[in-house]
Amino acid sequence: MADVHSPSVRSKNMAAIKGKDTKPEIAVRKFLYANGLRYRLHRKDLAGKPDITSFKYKTVVFVNGCYWHRHKGCKFSTMPKSNTEFWVTKFQGTVARDMRNYAVLKDNGWNVIVIWECEVNNRSYEEWVATRIRANV
Repeated sequence: MADVHSPSVRSKNMAAIKGKDTKPEIAVRKFLYANGLRYRLHRKDLAGKPDITSFKYKTVVFVNGCYWHRHKGCKFSTMPKSNTEFWVTKFQGTVARDMRNYAVLKDNGWNVIVIWECEVNNRSYEEWVATRIRANV
């Protein structure tokens, strides 16, 4: 199946996708701040540049998009119908990189929390995330 957009339009659309300060990430940050948790953003000195870092609780939080980071079983984790070989390779690389980054952080004593975009959309993360962050003191 051919792409419905020309290569230049597709390139423009893909370039417009944000990597940080996304709506789900901002929602999580507002929730954490409202619950008294303070943090730093996008620490470049840590593996994977976590979205949220709490030094007090030695915890990092990644707010992952279901599509890009391949949330298993999620309805948002679809596969494009065109250029599938490219996308399979791209997604496998992303998942492998995520796993390496999580392992490095855990080996360095960090508590790693992954919140998925769909959890933010239905607010299912709120029940456990603040408790899990504070439990790592």
